[in-house]
Amino acid sequence: MAKLGANIGTAVLAASLAAGVAWAAGEETHIERQPWTFAGMFGRFDEAQLQRGFKVYVEVCQRCHSIKRLYFRNLVQPGGPSFSEAAIKSIAGNDYQVDDVPDEQGKINKRPATLADSIPPPYPNEQAARDAQNGALPPDLSLIARARGVDAGTPFYRVPDTMVRDILSSYQEAGADYTYAYLMGYGEPPADTKMAEFMNYNKAFPGHQTAMPNPFIAGDGLVKYDDGTPSTVDNYARDVAAFLSWVADPMLQERKRLGLLVIFYLLITAVLLGFAKRRIWRDAH
Repeated sequence: MAKLGANIGTAVLAASLAAGVAWAAGEETHIERQPWTFAGMFGRFDEAQLQRGFKVYVEVCQRCHSIKRLYFRNLVQPGGPSFSEAAIKSIAGNDYQVDDVPDEQGKINKRPATLADSIPPPYPNEQAARDAQNGALPPDLSLIARARGVDAGTPFYRVPDTMVRDILSSYQEAGADYTYAYLMGYGEPPADTKMAEFMNYNKAFPGHQTAMPNPFIAGDGLVKYDDGTPSTVDNYARDVAAFLSWVADPMLQERKRLGLLVIFYLLITAVLLGFAKRRIWRDAH
């Protein structure tokens, strides 16, 4: 028990110190909530948006970031981008090489990727990634939309009603809101801000200094959409944020569908139990 108490005390102290540093540095930044098709109780992913987001990831983000939990077959399954199987087979086989099983001499050769393979990372290991990025390690993006969130910044006395509001609105898009704000947050630092070496100013990032350079610094036209959607930085950020939200929670639509069925079942059950109670006890009054 003493050891457990010491561990808890250490954890609380660490959290307090971290909070104190964040407050002292003035890192709290207001993140605007964005309109997402997958928001709310009845929200659904937009297949066309996910397809555009995958294109942005491949042409821009994949140069540095892995997405290890995503398999090529996931891109074909319902509830996601829903590409045709032939299209993804072609992309996997022509654009990606993965490690094959060792041969008789124990040598590992490369082979074209198939639907059963996960998307290969851009670097063979962490050391190679750090060497290419001035010591910074680009995070894997598989769960980034769940690993990031938004600090409401509300006073303590407003926490209860804020929680109720988020529950009633089924707010789960904090990761997407932060990702979009982060990608759109690059700019010139204020005159009184001293930037560390290899750091870039970002108004949405805690501390406002991030090792990741602006991926859309080339501006509009960097990625050409095939469906006629305007090729703007705003659309790039919005589409890839939606795509990463799907990658982090590919069963979102199924969860919401099941949740609605459960609510409907409970309502019907409550009505039937009410009628049964009235019938059973009506003679007792």
